[in-house]
Amino acid sequence: MPFAAVNGIDIYFELHGAGPPLLNISGSGNDLRRAPASILPVNKVFETLSYDQRGLGQTSQPDSDYTMADYADDAAALIHSVEWASCHVLGTSFGGMVALNLAVRHPDLVDRLVLCCTSPGGVAPSYPLHELASLDPDDVFATRMRITDRRWDPDADEPIPGLGAYYEQMATAATATPDPEQVAGLRRQLAARAGHDVVADLASIAKPTLVCAGRYDDIAPMENSELIADRIPDATLQVFEGGHIFMIQDRTAFPAIIDYLQAES
Repeated sequence: MPFAAVNGIDIYFELHGAGPPLLNISGSGNDLRRAPASILPVNKVFETLSYDQRGLGQTSQPDSDYTMADYADDAAALIHSVEWASCHVLGTSFGGMVALNLAVRHPDLVDRLVLCCTSPGGVAPSYPLHELASLDPDDVFATRMRITDRRWDPDADEPIPGLGAYYEQMATAATATPDPEQVAGLRRQLAARAGHDVVADLASIAKPTLVCAGRYDDIAPMENSELIADRIPDATLQVFEGGHIFMIQDRTAFPAIIDYLQAES
């Protein structure tokens, strides 16, 4: 299995596809064993580098507090480890937060930037997912579904429009017994997420940027994407029909992302 020894940890990563280099940074709690990177549509036209972030999946789980700077520096070190001079960056949800910090801290490594269902923090934060742990267990799933897509209707034939069988996978995962080590890593990730704030730095990001929002997303509300697109000088906002998982719900999302990344600067 491929690991990169960087920043004092071993990062598990996978490379798929062929073409221009693309770093794919995934969301909170993501584990490549559960969400295979091999099936991503971007692999058809890019050499895509996906990885488990610190504390999660098969990557090391250092017993310390994590910061957004740590996650950005991990991404930068991983890019260097595969000997890419620079690359496109696709960040989704928490991965979009990491991508923003990467673009601020290591701008030379980023060619084009795509930010999906994410937030800049500060005055425009995402939903405080760390607070779900304080809810009654019976309320956690309902709350998570409501913020994932505000149209959620548990009594409907399709509780969240456009998710299909993926909704059942989410429901099954919600009742599974979590791995204690993964819980610790997620808790540290969510603590770092709570401190995310690049609002003051957005104007310094000089890379072409596509900001993608789900119309019914209450984890990363659309006004947060609007703020990002307004503050980054060369940014475009595109709104898709879905919630926080619009990339599954709206089949036009990945083609739009690919078209943007393939465009001439």
